[in-house]
Formats: sequence, C-alpha cells, structure tokens
Amino acid sequence: MNIRTDILLRVYIAFGMIVLLAFAVLYKLVDVQIVEGKKWRSMADSLSTRFANVEAARGNIYSVDGSLLATSVPEYEVRMDMLAGGIEKDEVFYEKVDSLAAKLSSFFGDKSKKQYSRMLREARADRARYLLLKRNVTHTELKEIRKFPIFNMGRYKGGLISVHQNKRILPFQTLAARTIGYKNKNVQPVGLEGAYSAYIDGESGKRLMQRIAGGVWMPVNQDIEIAPKEGADIISTIDINMQDVAQRALKKQLITSDADHGCVILMEVATGEIRAVANFSKVREGEYKEQFNYAIAASQDPGSTFKLASYMALLEDKKVDTSTLVATEDGTYRIPGHTIRDSHGGIGTVSVKRAFEESSNVAIAKLINAAYQNDQEKFPAHLYDWGLNKKLELQIPGEGQPVIKNPKNRSWNKKQTLPQMAYGYEMQITPLQMLAFYNAVANDGRYIAPIFVREIRRLGNTVEQFKARVINEKIVSDETIKKAQELLEAVVLNGTAKSLASPLYKIAGKTGTAQVADANKGYRVDKKYQASFCGYFPADNPKYSLIVVVNNPRKGTYYAASVAGPVFREIADRVFASDINMFDPLKEQKFTGSLKLPEAKAGERKATQAVYKAFGIKALFASNSDYISLDTNKGVISQEVKITEGLVPDVSGMGLKDALYVAGNSGLKVLVRGSGKVVRQSLAAGTSVQKGLPIILELE
Repeated sequence: MNIRTDILLRVYIAFGMIVLLAFAVLYKLVDVQIVEGKKWRSMADSLSTRFANVEAARGNIYSVDGSLLATSVPEYEVRMDMLAGGIEKDEVFYEKVDSLAAKLSSFFGDKSKKQYSRMLREARADRARYLLLKRNVTHTELKEIRKFPIFNMGRYKGGLISVHQNKRILPFQTLAARTIGYKNKNVQPVGLEGAYSAYIDGESGKRLMQRIAGGVWMPVNQDIEIAPKEGADIISTIDINMQDVAQRALKKQLITSDADHGCVILMEVATGEIRAVANFSKVREGEYKEQFNYAIAASQDPGSTFKLASYMALLEDKKVDTSTLVATEDGTYRIPGHTIRDSHGGIGTVSVKRAFEESSNVAIAKLINAAYQNDQEKFPAHLYDWGLNKKLELQIPGEGQPVIKNPKNRSWNKKQTLPQMAYGYEMQITPLQMLAFYNAVANDGRYIAPIFVREIRRLGNTVEQFKARVINEKIVSDETIKKAQELLEAVVLNGTAKSLASPLYKIAGKTGTAQVADANKGYRVDKKYQASFCGYFPADNPKYSLIVVVNNPRKGTYYAASVAGPVFREIADRVFASDINMFDPLKEQKFTGSLKLPEAKAGERKATQAVYKAFGIKALFASNSDYISLDTNKGVISQEVKITEGLVPDVSGMGLKDALYVAGNSGLKVLVRGSGKVVRQSLAAGTSVQKGLPIILELE
C-alpha cells in the first residue's frame, strides 16, 4: 500500500467517524427534545423557585360610632396535589376519588359528580401537582372542604392546597361607598381607601414558590415563610345612622323630581367632622347610584346661596346695614349687555333684610355694583381674604378647584362680572366649599377645613389623630357675623324657606336656585337649574351645618325651597330627634297656688290621684286619660299622653315603669340610662317613626 492510499484511508475513516458522531448528536437531540422532552422540561421547572409577595390584610375603616364600614375577609383558591404522599399509591386514590367527586359536586353545585370524577382522574394521569378546584372560597367553606374524602387524610397527605387571598367588602354596602372609596391597580385612588392606603395596606409577606410543569407556580411549603403585617385601622367621622338618613332622603327627592344628580353633606359645626355625605347620579329611569363625588369635586355656579358672602362684604365695609332700603322696582335691573331679573317679580323698595329673605337678585346686584363699581378689586379681595379661592385641602382626593374671578382675569367684564358675581354667577365653587363657608358663620366666624378621618389605629393603639385645620380664625367682625346669622334665620322665619320652619328647633339657611350653563351652549339653550339649600341647626346653638344640592329637576318645580328644602328638613328632623344632647333637660316643675305642691312623676292618672288624696292634697286633673304628664307652665296635672303606634309619645317626667309601658305600646324599643324620672328622650314627641326603632330615655 502506497502512501497516497494510506492517507486516503485515514481520511475516509476520520470522515466516517465525524458523520457517525453527527448522527449520534442529532439522534440525541431528537430524543431529548421530543421523546424525553416532557420529562426534562418538568425537571427544569421543578428546579425553579422564587419568593412571591403575599398581600397583607388591609386595615378596617370604622364609622365614628364604631360600625364597620370596610374590612378585608379571607378568601381562598382551592387546589390539589395529585401526587401527595397519602395518595401516592393508585389503589388509595382510586378507592376514594369518586367519593371526593360526589362531595365536591354536592358542595359547589357547579359540576356533576361524573364531571368532577373525570377531571380528577385526568389530572391524576397527567401527574398534576397544582390542580385548580375552585376560586373565591370562604374560610367557612374551606373548613368544610377539609373534611371531604382524601382531604381529611391530613395536611400534607391529602393534597389539599389553599392559597390565601383577601377580599375587600363593605358591610353596609352602598352606605358612604363613595367616601370609603377604593384602591385598584392602574386606577386613580378614590376616597379614604385611596388617600390612606399607606396606612391601610400593611406590609406584604413572602412565600417561596416553585415552578412546575406548564409554567404554574405553587407554594413549596404550606406555611408562609415571612408573614404579612396587617394594615392600620381608620376611624372616620361618618355616622352610619346619619349617613343612612341622608342617603334615603336625597334619593327619595331625586326620584320625585326626576333629577340628573344630587348631593348632601352633613358637618359638625365646632369640629368640622363630616357626619354624612351622599352623592347620587341617575343611571336609568327611577334608579340612582353613587358614581361621582359631586360633593367635593363638582365646581359650579352656586347661585343664591352665595348671596350670604355678598351681604357680609357689604356689612363688613359698612356699605349697608340690615335696615338700609333698596329699590327692586319691577324686579329687573339692566346692565350693559344683560338684564338681571328676580324670579318672582319685583318686591318694591324694601330693607336689606327683606331683600335677603326674598332672595332678590336685583337688590344684591344693585348694592354690590353701587358699592364696588369704582373699586372693583375690593369685593373679590374679601372673598380671597376669607379663603374662598383656595381648596380646602381635604383628606380625600378629588377636590374641585374653586374659581373666584378678580379684575386681573382676562374674562373679567367691567360692566357685567361684578353684579353677576353678587348673586352667585361667573364663579365655580363645590358644595363642600360652600358648606364650609356657612359653617364658619355658624361657628361665629371661625373658618375650618372639613375632615373625614378622626384617628388612625394599629392593634388598638392610636398612631395619629386629626383635628380640623383652621383656615381663618375670624373671617369678619363679630358684628357682621351676628347680622349674617340673623339674616339666615329670617329666611326660614319669613322668607323663601319659611316652609322649612320647625316648631321644635330653629333652622338658619339660604335657598339657591341657579341656572346651570351647558358646556357648549351656555345658558340660552335647554335651560337646566340647580336647586340648593345651605344652612345649620339649631340656629340658636348651632351643632350641625348641612347643604343639599339637586341638579336639573324635571318634574314639578325647580325652586330650591320645594326641591332641596324638604331633603334638608327631613335630615335635620331625624338628626335632631336622634341627638339627645340637643334637648334641654326637663325644667323645674311649677305649680299653681301659694304653696309648692310635692313633686310627682308623670304617669298613670289613677295612681297619681291616689297619692295626692292620701296626703290630703288637692290637685287639678284636667284630663281623664289613663296616662298624663305634668303641665309645667300651669302647675297642674292635665296633659293627656296619647299612645299612638308609629308616633313618639312624650314620656318626660315619668318614672321608668310608666315610661316603658307608654313607649312600648307605641312600638318603640326602649334603652334606659340612669334612674329616677325621665329628663330626656332621644326621639322628639310626635315624630313619625317605624316600629321597633330604638329610643333612649335618660333618667335622673
């Protein structure tokens, strides 16, 4: 064999070996990728682990009276490891799988027994380690599931895997829902949930997860490696009972008026705490839901409720007094390019007080124009000094920006803007901003920002407390405040809101009927109106301020006294009747004659007669009713106590036994504090109530 042949032989052998090696590699690639691909992918997945965040239970939100407004409840995703230790042997699994399928079918009712059995058997054949059985399972349901066949074999043997999640619920459902709000990913935070998420969220935990076949991640251990820390609790200022009253009254009026939307805000005068806030939008005929927070976000022309600020500026600058006369003539006032009108025509020449009572647009426009025409910056300067041009900096997001013009604005018209601002146009103010101003008048000039949260607590301990921020310690002089309060009281006593007057307590406030401008067409086409009433009560010792706004009422009248007024009165009546601190204690009894008669409790007439007779005392009994009360004015026992189901009786002065009998026969549930005789009752006598409503009786 020559050298050439020898070299070629070696080359062929080497080439052949390379080809064989290439085929071997190709064969192995096919084997690994296709024949044994599932096995190796499963093994690769099983070697992948990571720590996943475990969401902490969000803190609770409470009302001021301790009612739970929002809370997190545990919810579970139920899965099954088909290769768990207790069912590793086929005979054990197949012996009990049909029993488990029957239980699951009966419990959940979403699949038949055969469907569950087929699903479990197929998952077993696929060697599934993380089979999804059911989502959104409650804790109570999970406890029952653990008793099912196979699952009852134990924590690790039965293959039951429960993945803990948290579900946010509102126990009172729609009550204060918009104020409570929500926090969702990729959505702007709303209400208390959004504003205080840093406190409510808590701290996430960590759980070791393992990736299994199909890219699914399952927990490595039953227990969480790093437990989450629950969020802090929020104590809001909302009173759940007042909130319920406010929502019911507003919704009823919106349906009656077929209005577009409306809002109500109830605020405590001294503290600035919001007790109730309701917002409803029309979603279809006769149905209203909370979709937008008009109370804090909707900036619109306030209309006649703003006249209070205009008159206060005039009074503070000594431009007028309440007795100053102003001519309204025929109810029109012509300014360049516009005619200002009084909706009910002219009222002649009247005092400033009477003009305010009758809500004359002409009167206030003429007065403001005359006082500030030559110094147009002075009027808006008052509004700026009071803080009406600034946001209230609320504790929840979404507050609308108030717009109060001044002569530096491009849209300022030297002939028109000033007189139109006088009666609440060419500006934008939210209902809550308007209420805060009225609250300052009720609060003797102290202007404070409303608050929605009183306290933050963690594990029962106070983390932070909140007080109302003082915007302006004294917006005007005491003299001006006193006159403003008298004007507001006069509106209810003698003016546009006299239909709201109550015999039990005094109301002070102002009606407002404003034409709402269309965003594209202005005021001239498709006229829409906004009816509002803003005020406070009791007027002689203000405790609550309240505003009601109803937008675009279609049925009946659109005037504020008839649309917003009834809502105000209903809420005020219910709040007054339920707040025992607004009642005066039972006054000292007075009797006729030169000598003071012995004190007697009101109650059963025959028993009272027997006691007086036994002591030889003559007393005048002017009523033959079975139950009587004391006439404190005449000193005689003469007042008849009527027991009418559905109406609250007057049990003042009675002993506990008689008071329980009378109140119980009226359908009320009695709660008692103290001993002696009744000096206060939480529900006003003669008020219409539902059967079973609680009444608190204070005895001394």
